[in-house]
Amino acid sequence: MEEHDYQLAIIGGGPASFSAAIYAKRKNLSTAVIAKEFGGQLLWSNEVENYPGIQSTTGYELMKKFQDHVKEYGPDQFEGEEVTQLKRDEEGEGFLIETKGGEVFHAQAVVVASGSRWRKLGVPGEEDLTGKGVSYCTTCDGPLFADRDVLVVGGGNSAFEGIIDLLPIAGKIFNVDIAPEPIADPILKERVGEDAIEGYYNHEIVEIQGEESVSGVKIRDRESEEEKVLDVEGVFIEIGLIPNSGFAEELLELNEAGEIVVDCKAETNVPGIYGAGDVTNVPEKQIVISAGEGAKAALGAYRYLIREGQI
Repeated sequence: MEEHDYQLAIIGGGPASFSAAIYAKRKNLSTAVIAKEFGGQLLWSNEVENYPGIQSTTGYELMKKFQDHVKEYGPDQFEGEEVTQLKRDEEGEGFLIETKGGEVFHAQAVVVASGSRWRKLGVPGEEDLTGKGVSYCTTCDGPLFADRDVLVVGGGNSAFEGIIDLLPIAGKIFNVDIAPEPIADPILKERVGEDAIEGYYNHEIVEIQGEESVSGVKIRDRESEEEKVLDVEGVFIEIGLIPNSGFAEELLELNEAGEIVVDCKAETNVPGIYGAGDVTNVPEKQIVISAGEGAKAALGAYRYLIREGQI
């Protein structure tokens, strides 16, 4: 089992991670960035219009700028590995990060910026028909449903951004959510318009139907319990994200949502470990917030290493 030793290890590959890496290398810390994949949820954002200084871009283009910026400073190691456990080094100082590939990273301080993943419905047909009409990314798969009737699950910003992506592509668009009305930002609801979609609110998904591909979705009115089937060929599930925090659950404090609990200094309940981005309990999962929290976490780790005599 190969072991690597650094002053700082950063877990994750999104905006918070890259921001932390830039600040860490500007402080001349020996740094490893470890992530299953690089880009994070930002890669699935088609249009980004709220990042200061950049009026309009795509998620991919913005992430490319982040990556190019990081490469200028050159973290000591970029490792494309899935982290399976974060724990204390019981035989010495600092922490150990174990990966699925069997590598072990030793670090005196850690920034956890591992982001989040798509939340699933957990209804019959979802797993079997994933990739056969069920999708979690309108940006990726929307063009496959040209002129076809589709359903978007969810009433938040991600759902309505998905609907906007689908408007020039799909046929009829249904929108289903368990809430009494959509909670997306007003500007997004205005862009969609009242007549562009057929909405079923205070409804839940009962079953996704189909053999070789999606043929329909059974929904239920949560008040009357009346059920009906919507004839669609595509289902886009946009109901939020689950934090990627499982590898740290034995060490760090998590809230009920599975998010890592941090304070205003990005500190966790374990001195020397900092949290940043969508994996934490910081509200409003936005690119600019994640980037700011990543910078804060790296600076906090730097101060911690000074106090501990590691610099």
